[in-house]
Amino acid sequence: MSGADRLPDGFAVRLDRRTRWLDGGAALLGLSPGRLLHLAPVARRLLGAGDEFVVRDDTGARLARRLLDAGVAHPVTIGGLSGPSEFEVTVVVPVRDRPDGLDRLLAALADTAPELAEVIVVDDGSADQRAHRRVVVRSRLGSRVRLVRHPHPRGPAAARNTGLAAAGTGLVAFLDSDVVPQPGWLAPLLAHLADPAAVLAAPRIVGLPSAEGSWLDRYEGLRSSLDLGPDPGPIVPRTRVAYVPSAALLVRRAALGAGFDEGMRVAEDVDLVLRLHAAGCRLRYEPAALVAHQHRVRPLDWWTRKVFYGTGAAPLALRHPGSVPPMVLAPWAAAVCLLVGQQRRSGVLAAAAVTAFAWWRVRRTLSPKAPVAAGSATPSARLRQPGRVAALLVGLGLVSAANQAAGLLVRHWWPAAAVGAVLSRRVRRAVLLASVGDGLADWYRHRPLDGQPGLDPGRYLLAHRADDLGYGVGLWWGAYRGSTLAPLRPEVTGLGAWLARRGRRL
Repeated sequence: MSGADRLPDGFAVRLDRRTRWLDGGAALLGLSPGRLLHLAPVARRLLGAGDEFVVRDDTGARLARRLLDAGVAHPVTIGGLSGPSEFEVTVVVPVRDRPDGLDRLLAALADTAPELAEVIVVDDGSADQRAHRRVVVRSRLGSRVRLVRHPHPRGPAAARNTGLAAAGTGLVAFLDSDVVPQPGWLAPLLAHLADPAAVLAAPRIVGLPSAEGSWLDRYEGLRSSLDLGPDPGPIVPRTRVAYVPSAALLVRRAALGAGFDEGMRVAEDVDLVLRLHAAGCRLRYEPAALVAHQHRVRPLDWWTRKVFYGTGAAPLALRHPGSVPPMVLAPWAAAVCLLVGQQRRSGVLAAAAVTAFAWWRVRRTLSPKAPVAAGSATPSARLRQPGRVAALLVGLGLVSAANQAAGLLVRHWWPAAAVGAVLSRRVRRAVLLASVGDGLADWYRHRPLDGQPGLDPGRYLLAHRADDLGYGVGLWWGAYRGSTLAPLRPEVTGLGAWLARRGRRL
């Protein structure tokens, strides 16, 4: 293991809460993303019976790296090995015509990160040239705040790049002017950079309660597009944490090169993540670090923002083919969706048969290997209870397929689904079931805990459907402007290779 990959001694990792032990500790099954790892005896000893261990030698470093890269374990950022220091960080704040937000942000930084090396405020061509200077002058951070100005607006990506180029430290934190870092936000992110291979760490973006306290504000507090949830994870395309918003990021300056793509006015943060991942960089999402974001809560402003987010899918699909499909299914799961979608008894029976065949194929893959010769046996590299694990994997595949199919109808393909619902009773039933079922399931997953303000299922469902419709409008508009169907095409894994093999045979 090279020095760039080797985790330092004292680095602690903890298994993901969804990771399952199999065969009495002989294997680990990770569910986000799906990974099945067979453990060598030395790995079993290091993990023991618990869910956490500390790197103490090269063997432990290799095991920890494998677990982290597979997404079945995460760094311990609280109480584990500390990372770089706060004074090694420069904060870059892009801002335009928002002096009140900048004032609030600088005050929060003075309270939550008083030892920062510098804060660089990049005024991206604001109408009032003096407003932001007045905010900077009276900041409690004093001379550590520097103001840089673009004569004309160039966009948030260009403003971040200007600050990146001006930073004099190896670590740069990007914070938008409409966020408020919460106490303790920076330390967990710095802890991730104790891993020499990690180049980016992102906090959880939570809602900043507004004075209005409207039900739409409460919906954003539960289901913001920027909030990626309470569980940590690697940032990997086409997984649970496929991207992170640029509203708050901590990065290694050297890894970003030229920085954000200034030609993109939307989804430039997703583009950055995709480029870094393609370059082999390791990226982490850390929900223990909290940054509050001031959401739009006026209905029209809120909805048009969702449309704006949707327009970013087309340029991403063109720049990074296959990175943002609306649906990703295995062939058997796609077949089950199509058969059940017929809403006929024969289709349901055929879907059951396909599911049983998928279970048999997975079980055969996981079954113990036969001895290599008569009278001798090799240690099994498979599972002793393959049927049970196969049933679990196939069941999870069915749940994922149902969720994605519902999302396709009410989010990505809703204009086509609306036309189909007018023409077909079966499509109408499918859309109604998807609309209500998906909304209620999403409400249950995002219901508030610990006495937090909540929202009744009816209004949540209404807001969730408006959210999806807005994103879908933006998605189709972006596809039209880009003259591409790439962000609308589902992907069936392995289908291209199968068709290529068939073509060679013919």
